Amino acid sequence: MLNRSAMPLSAQWKSFIAGALVANSVPHLASGVAGHEHLTPLAGRRSSPAVNVAWGALNLGAGLMLVRRAAAGSGRWDRRLVWFEGGALAFTAWMAISEAVGAVNSDL
Repeated sequence: MLNRSAMPLSAQWKSFIAGALVANSVPHLASGVAGHEHLTPLAGRRSSPAVNVAWGALNLGAGLMLVRRAAAGSGRWDRRLVWFEGGALAFTAWMAISEAVGAVNSDL
């Protein structure tokens, strides 16, 4: 059984946010590489493939940096993996729902 007090809360939240950032990087990198436009905060709904690659790389880099900081020298995953996966799942669910309801990135 893990001692929950052994890991500071900040490491859990860093892992959660890292999961969300890494999950956010995937559609932007895929859109950019495929040559498609995709919504970014940098250039709006019609962001070019190059902007998407830049935004995706920024999200991926920030997510990996947070994972590294949350690890704090530890060589193995612990409960932080669950928090990372939770962040990725929360972001993915939010995007799936927003796309189904509002067609944010598609012409449904």
